[in-house]
Amino acid sequence: MSPIDRLNGIMRTLRNPGGGCPWDLEQTFATIAPCTVEEAYEVADAIERGDWDDLKSELGDLLFQVVFHARMAEEAGLFVFDDVVEAIADKLTRRHPHVFGDEAAKADGTAQKARWEDIKAGERKAKAQHGVLDDVPVGLPALTRAVKLTKRAARVGFDWPSTDQVFDKLHEEVAELRAEIAAGDLDKARAEMGDLLFVVANLARKLGVEPEDALRGTNAKFIRRFGFIEAELAKDGRSPEQSDLAEMDGLWNAAKVAERG
Repeated sequence: MSPIDRLNGIMRTLRNPGGGCPWDLEQTFATIAPCTVEEAYEVADAIERGDWDDLKSELGDLLFQVVFHARMAEEAGLFVFDDVVEAIADKLTRRHPHVFGDEAAKADGTAQKARWEDIKAGERKAKAQHGVLDDVPVGLPALTRAVKLTKRAARVGFDWPSTDQVFDKLHEEVAELRAEIAAGDLDKARAEMGDLLFVVANLARKLGVEPEDALRGTNAKFIRRFGFIEAELAKDGRSPEQSDLAEMDGLWNAAKVAERG
């Protein structure tokens, strides 16, 4: 028995109404979807940490999510696991005509990626998705989706020529946010905050930076530096609650200096 056949068999047993797991039997596409997203993030986390044993485990967890969804689909008479495999195999073949067909490969990765987007545009048209932004998934993290939306719009010429214009827009959005905060209109301030984040995501795209990756890096840096503050205060038997902002800010700056070596 192949490993994937064994995994499918385990899933069928877990979902067996006559003796499966009560929790697994209660699940639906909607309840499992957040777990699927979480597992994908855990894969990314293992890669970020360079923990290859953990990556192996997390990839297994992610694969289980695929099998889980496929099993529920089979129960509903929608499709089976093999259909999922065939679908991705067909898509990869279709999107690589320079490898599996007669089309010549493009000169470089950028040109080949542009060709890939042309093929995807043809697929959207075949699905009657005529809008440029029609198939950008709603469930993506908001910053990632903002990048994809602006990237797709840029392909048809709706884009700032350079980062200078993006910075101008950024300053404009900051001013508008400050104005709404000063006016005490929190609903409008919330909308302006969204506009500001959208421009930041657009700037990241223009710079070739993945904003989710950049923010994850900053989150890790914040944790590291705040940990330094806690450790320094602990030397005196104190906690952050027993300190003040001025002292903690000084320790934060010391953490920055220590990191620079």
